[in-house]
Amino acid sequence: MKRKLVILGAGESGIGAALLGKAKGYEVFVSDAGSIKEQYLKELQDNGIEFESGKHTTEKALQADLVVKSPGIPEKAELIQKLRANGNLIISEIEFAAQFTNAKLIGITGTNGKTTTAMLTYHILKTGGFNVGLAGNVGTSFARQVLTENFDWYVLELSSFQLDDSYELKLEIGVLLNITPDHLDRYDNDFQKYIASKMRIFHLVHLGRHAVYWQDDTQIGEGIAKATYGLNAHPFSLSGDAAEITYIQNDRLFYVPNGIEVSAPRADISIKGLHNALNAAAAGNAALVAGVSPEALLEALKTFKGAEHRLEPVRELDGVEYINDSKATNLDSVKYALDAFDSPIVWIAGGVDKGNEYSLVNQLVQDKVKALICLGKDNSKLITSFENLVPTVKSTDDLIQAVRWAKELAEPGDVVLLSPACASFDLFQNYVDRGKQFKKAVLDL
Repeated sequence: MKRKLVILGAGESGIGAALLGKAKGYEVFVSDAGSIKEQYLKELQDNGIEFESGKHTTEKALQADLVVKSPGIPEKAELIQKLRANGNLIISEIEFAAQFTNAKLIGITGTNGKTTTAMLTYHILKTGGFNVGLAGNVGTSFARQVLTENFDWYVLELSSFQLDDSYELKLEIGVLLNITPDHLDRYDNDFQKYIASKMRIFHLVHLGRHAVYWQDDTQIGEGIAKATYGLNAHPFSLSGDAAEITYIQNDRLFYVPNGIEVSAPRADISIKGLHNALNAAAAGNAALVAGVSPEALLEALKTFKGAEHRLEPVRELDGVEYINDSKATNLDSVKYALDAFDSPIVWIAGGVDKGNEYSLVNQLVQDKVKALICLGKDNSKLITSFENLVPTVKSTDDLIQAVRWAKELAEPGDVVLLSPACASFDLFQNYVDRGKQFKKAVLDL
């Protein structure tokens, strides 16, 4: 009897899991409550995999020996509640794929900076000659790569939702960047539950292997000793007040894992801003622990190209820099973005508010933002929060209009920054769609 594998969600991770499951002898059924993209439909049909779209058939799901769930499906969903009550095992695509590879795994999580840090870690390992793949929340799914590639190492970007549904993932190195309130709607509006979810990464690291974390983060600091018990700790910090800590000082980054000191001028790091220096501290730490040479690390820091939609330079026009930071869907990301520039900023923000407490960035906005363009269907909260702090505030639900206004308001030496602080679903499919439309509008100026 073949074991029954039910996959909920037919995006890249779901299809990857379906193909891997089929190859490993499971009877696979894919179910998506929405529509399935053309390319994925074709793959399911070509591989003779049974599927449904536009609904979830509860009876079929309840027959599963194993359920792989898309990270986008909340725990509160009725079907998930029924599966839990029925005793079905629900795991992430990451957990599922990890059973079928002997590669060493580096897992990276945090509220902000995951994508950049994962891409940078991958770039450093590749520069160092490692046979390495990049997966998780970024690029081709882990399951698909396990099926089609033969890598010795993987760098995995892991969201809290992926961690929640992983139990026996054996990480060689776990990296935790920071924890600030986000996705609280998925955690009963309880910040402690979200913190616990992020800290889970260290429970998934092999005993005796490695934990990399930001020592200055108060949410991490509280439970870190307990979470990393039995692991080799490699903290990074903004100050070098103890041995064995990677730290930033006098515009240099000092790496000190395993007692070897390697230092890099911050000016040599291709991605700018203090938050990116911290991302580089985390990525370099993990890479050195994995065995990359100091020479390869220093070379890679200079040659890295940042993540798309994360403080991504679009163009310079008439002495004005245009920056796409569409991935900044929470206030903490925006704080980092505003902090990264010394020039006056024309800030484009707005969308679906996630319960933001805008007063947290008042000082930064007052110091740096010369004009705010609110882009969303309902901009009232943004306008009320900043109309007394910013000389010029405009409001629209038209991206092209927003970009034209930004061009009129910006002077040579200024920065036009799309950093929304909000989700994108009022006007766009997702943050990628928003970022792409912004880039097109800027390039069309």
